[in-house]
Amino acid sequence: MSSNRFQNLQNWTNKHVFSNSLDYWNQEMHDVPSYQNQQTSGEGSNQRPDHLEIIQEIAISEQPLPDDVPKQQEPVDDGHGASSEPISALQAAWNVTNAIQGMFIVGLPIAVKVGGWWSIGAMIGVAYVCYWTGVLLIECLYEDGVKKRKTYREIADFYKPGFGKWVLAAQLTELLSTCIIYLVLAADLLQSCFPSVDKPGWMMIVSASFLTCSFLDDLQIVSRLSFFNAISHLVVNLIMMIYCLSFVSQWSFSSITFALNINTLPTIVGMVVFGYTSHIFLPNLERNMKNPSEFNMMLKWSHIAAAIFKVVFGMLGFLTFGELTQQEISNSLPNQSFKILVNLILVVKALLSYPLPFYAAVQLLKNNLFMGYPQTPFTSCYSPDKSLREWAVTLRIILVLFTLFVALSVPYLVELMGLVGNITGTMLSFIWPALFHLHIRQKALNNFDKRFDQGIIIMGCSVCLSGVYFSSMELLRAINSADS
Repeated sequence: MSSNRFQNLQNWTNKHVFSNSLDYWNQEMHDVPSYQNQQTSGEGSNQRPDHLEIIQEIAISEQPLPDDVPKQQEPVDDGHGASSEPISALQAAWNVTNAIQGMFIVGLPIAVKVGGWWSIGAMIGVAYVCYWTGVLLIECLYEDGVKKRKTYREIADFYKPGFGKWVLAAQLTELLSTCIIYLVLAADLLQSCFPSVDKPGWMMIVSASFLTCSFLDDLQIVSRLSFFNAISHLVVNLIMMIYCLSFVSQWSFSSITFALNINTLPTIVGMVVFGYTSHIFLPNLERNMKNPSEFNMMLKWSHIAAAIFKVVFGMLGFLTFGELTQQEISNSLPNQSFKILVNLILVVKALLSYPLPFYAAVQLLKNNLFMGYPQTPFTSCYSPDKSLREWAVTLRIILVLFTLFVALSVPYLVELMGLVGNITGTMLSFIWPALFHLHIRQKALNNFDKRFDQGIIIMGCSVCLSGVYFSSMELLRAINSADS
């Protein structure tokens, strides 16, 4: 009797929920359709735009290397069975710069206001540490000059079998948190322009436009959106810096203090760490380079340039607006018409920024859950004719609505960035690279290198624990003050 009921449940689920999913349980491995092969036959272009390197780490299948690969240029798979052209060190630097500059620099002036010279020191110090941990992470790919691993997850699994799942969880958290913060930021900016609609209302309106991302399944579309995003980023940065420089005669460097507030500084540090997190795609970026031996130099100068720009932008913003500095620098503008213009450009940038991390999160879920049994727990989200199944679209819509739900629950930009940076940022950018390097390369390390790795681990754990505690307290204070 119970078996009949279970069979009926199977039939209903197979028909109405995950179409054809239960058929996979009775198939041999060679009978399972391969989405990658479908894509190979269906895609026409072999050239992938350079600024999409950030998502290839998520988009490609996480499979072990079939053979040992020497440290030189190797064929690059774009995740659809087609090879792509390798990139130069300058192009790689552009990718890293895009990743660690981002839209969140609009919050750097408030960081200088709250943390003073300590925040400026954090922008420089975190850049230095993230550069070195990026180098350590890439070293973990090699043994005796021969590439043994390809991805962050493979490094984690080599450190401890199964640990790669924690890396994937951190990556997914980082990506979805980025989507949530874009939503909060866009709502903040729009409410400042049009206060007749409250922030939750603007979040719902903005998220309605993000529902179109549920149907986004083409790298070329993501490429175009990212290109226009980069243009809007340059435009708004140029506008704000020219505006701030026009008030140079009114600056007072004495307004930047050494005063230390232990309750707010960990949140600011977490916010800075969040802005430097790029390690999830560094292994793939190194693999894409024409000359991987130039990776370290490329990474060093990218982080130097990023640190200089962040410090200059944060200081210019605070020196111009002083105590009137808001969480988003554009909201500090006194002229309402000019503020609306700049805010609307930033809103457009947020709208163009959201699809990239959302698409990467969808690819991460797809590659680990929905590639077809027995490779993954569930059936492929693509039907045999390569179209996206209805239930897969529904799951993507639910994912968009999830980001909206979290944004409505925690609509505080700085506190949210600080908390995420102190959790996933310190794990991905501080603790894990040094920990993996210390374990995998221990035989080749001298005492200084071991102490260096151990120092980064201790520092990362300290930043993580203290940051999570104080960031949580700041978030609770913000929630309580909003309710009162």
